[in-house]
Amino acid sequence: MINKTIQYNLQDFIIFNNGKKFDFFVWNPDKTYIVIGRANKAESSVFTEKANRDGIVVLKRPSGGEAVILSPETIVISVKLTINNVLKTHPYFKTINTHLISALQKLKVQNLRMNGISDISVGERKILGSSIYRKSNTLFYHAVLNISESSEKIETYLKHPLREPDYRNGRSHKEFVTSLKKEGFISQIPIISEEIKHQLELLLTEQTQIPEQSTAGS
Repeated sequence: MINKTIQYNLQDFIIFNNGKKFDFFVWNPDKTYIVIGRANKAESSVFTEKANRDGIVVLKRPSGGEAVILSPETIVISVKLTINNVLKTHPYFKTINTHLISALQKLKVQNLRMNGISDISVGERKILGSSIYRKSNTLFYHAVLNISESSEKIETYLKHPLREPDYRNGRSHKEFVTSLKKEGFISQIPIISEEIKHQLELLLTEQTQIPEQSTAGS
């Protein structure tokens, strides 16, 4: 039996349609979920028999990218921006991820870098993956930051991705993914969440101060 894949409906997506031009949502999942990208199929991205056995819901988000695990050992970060030009996404990945790196650096996390298209890594091991969904002039960024989830659990449920960033170099989930806890850094979710929220408040302040005619490709 294959898990039925449902459309992404987790609590952070509420900000997409809440009427605000700029908003963010930072939360800690109550249980484990598997989320696949818009172009993916569960059977090619997920060990569906294991997910079904363990009662794990598989959702499909409207944005691209590969499958991810959300769990109580992660933080999910979503940001909504209203912009004129939604054709160029890379500058927005860079802008938002720079603020997230600043938040972690304030908490003494070291050796952080942006890697691949939209990842944040500690050295060459991934701790955050992100994707962007665009509709009209609304841009919705969402990401999962691995605080203490084991890479073994990720490998249990997720198949090797069909597409991968160059810096992965074919590594398995266990070899490629790490967590703040595993790297010896802070792993207190409430403290990390508050610092991320502070940085996102700064980000939204910066965005709302950009003149309307200058927002394209910023």
